[in-house]
Amino acid sequence: MSQLLLFCVFLATFSYISSTEVCTNTLLPGAKGDQGETGEEGDEGKIGKNGPPGFSGTPGEPGIKGEIGQTGKIGIIGEKGEKGHKGMEGPPGLKGGPGTTCDCGRYRRVVGQLDRNVGKLRNAINFVKNVVLGLRETEEMYYFLVKETKTLREASINCKLRGGILAMPKTSTSNHLMAEYVNQAGLTGVYVGVVQAPNKTMDETSSYIYADSSPVLGFTAWSQQGKLTSLDINSCCVELRSTGTWSHVECDTTMYFLCEFPKIRRGATGRGVPALVPK
Repeated sequence: MSQLLLFCVFLATFSYISSTEVCTNTLLPGAKGDQGETGEEGDEGKIGKNGPPGFSGTPGEPGIKGEIGQTGKIGIIGEKGEKGHKGMEGPPGLKGGPGTTCDCGRYRRVVGQLDRNVGKLRNAINFVKNVVLGLRETEEMYYFLVKETKTLREASINCKLRGGILAMPKTSTSNHLMAEYVNQAGLTGVYVGVVQAPNKTMDETSSYIYADSSPVLGFTAWSQQGKLTSLDINSCCVELRSTGTWSHVECDTTMYFLCEFPKIRRGATGRGVPALVPK
């Protein structure tokens, strides 16, 4: 009985080992086969995303120098620069030749005579201006009283033909000079270059302009009657009284008038005395 049991155990063990070997053999890979034929070329794939930028290349050689371009426009003049430092002192010059004996007394007499002649000439010019021509003057202007009765428009044209403009009493000094001029001529009043502006306002001062179209600002010399009639549309022109006050007058009234002429500076061309006779 025991022998039969041992035989069965042996048989079972042998069967198990045989089955395990068979299963193990079936899991092992076979031998490598022969290489197959090359397949056909596939379709072109889709374009991939842009890759990162590459490294900078080596700088190339400089190109040939181009032609000179056109000259540009002249720029704005710059501000004046600061004064430079004083330069080094130059070498002394050569020694001059011997001088001649100077007759100083003789030259002094000549210079003195020239000074006297210049003084006489200046007095003669003043005589011509103030007595013969009847001019009055300040540092900047000549004033001339025209004894011809004109309307304001005619008087303005007459002054322009003479090379000037109707006199404008813009300061108390010029106003006093003109009034004294009128008084010495034995007159009571003359036209001056002050008129009521076309776009007048209720402001008495700003509603008037001078002959050069500048507004009457600051100095005025209205009489009491002139202030009361300042808004009268029929009296929009101004006369300078011998008393130095301003009064209104109708522009169609004919009366004497004052012209002024700017003095010509040194170095300017032309005559130093205005043309007092109309051209």
